[in-house]
Amino acid sequence: MRVLLTSSSYPRDAFDWRGRFIAEMVSSLAGHSVLQLEVWVPPGTLPPNVRSIATREETAWLARLMEDGGIAHVLSQRRLLALGRIMGLLRRLHAAYRRSDADVVHVNWLQNALPLFGTTKTTALITVLGSDLALLRLPGMISALRRVLRTRRCLLAPNAEWMVKTLDRHFGDIAEILPIPFGIDAAWFNVKRRPPTAPPYAWLAVTRVTSAKLGPLLEWGRHVFGREHQLHLFGPLQDPEIRLPAWLYYHGPTHPRVLLDQWVPHAAGLITLSQHTEGRPQILLEAMAAGLPVIASPLPAHLDMIRHGETGMLVDDPSALKCALDWLAEPARNAVIGANARRQVESAPGRWEDCGLRYLAAYQHLIGKQA
Repeated sequence: MRVLLTSSSYPRDAFDWRGRFIAEMVSSLAGHSVLQLEVWVPPGTLPPNVRSIATREETAWLARLMEDGGIAHVLSQRRLLALGRIMGLLRRLHAAYRRSDADVVHVNWLQNALPLFGTTKTTALITVLGSDLALLRLPGMISALRRVLRTRRCLLAPNAEWMVKTLDRHFGDIAEILPIPFGIDAAWFNVKRRPPTAPPYAWLAVTRVTSAKLGPLLEWGRHVFGREHQLHLFGPLQDPEIRLPAWLYYHGPTHPRVLLDQWVPHAAGLITLSQHTEGRPQILLEAMAAGLPVIASPLPAHLDMIRHGETGMLVDDPSALKCALDWLAEPARNAVIGANARRQVESAPGRWEDCGLRYLAAYQHLIGKQA
């Protein structure tokens, strides 16, 4: 069975934080002998039995796109470049789809499915993330996607259950919808935590630094962080208008290995007050797998993952944030909540190997083969 996997994001090397989940996805599929896996992704290190079908020109163009911060960053921050980048991406993807003879095309992000229109590829699995639901609000987008989906057998695979209702409303009559959650790298499950037993307590926020991803964290944080509770922020500063306050410890972009080795074992927990349209944030899954309690805003994506007071805390104002910090600072309670979180994600979604098996079963279902 030949599968072509496409993505506009991929890490350049083992130290690049960008598109890490796509690299994990590719690796989880590469080990299956029944698959011949081809990819169309930005340049990076591929497993030895995976072949890139990107031309030299496409590879160079995708590398420039990653240097610009990726398509999402271009759309949000570099509006003058956006239209040209979008059209360039769609045109090159269309050419890649036309020259591939794969049995199944595995498309990451809904917008990357648009260039399937007019091709003879009849079978597609389309991974849907939370940001894709925001895309559906653009004028004409639902109609354009319906035009693509109705001409082939398609399976829409959101990475979280909460997205199913919206997708079913718009596309349930012409496509199958099956949630396929991403997996978690086994290294996160192997973390041996040594959380602090006395102040200062280190709390981690790992995110792209934009207004939507930060949410009210900076506004609320000035009331609750100080000598007792310290906030350490990791991630690329992608919004030049944001001014980071002096009370916050900003470490810039980082790699999961640095977090695993230097920060997660000693941290009190992870905080995200994101207001961004999230699917199932990978960093939350990884933190939970490491036994790290999570304090989060009540987004659908967070509600889908966190059981309040059992595997983490959900907060909606500064006083609730302060109460959650103090409550989770108690060492025994912190350990219990972290252990509950680890058990939850170990059961589901599990590791990337489990995710690979879920995708393999979906491919076989699409082309009518038995596992």
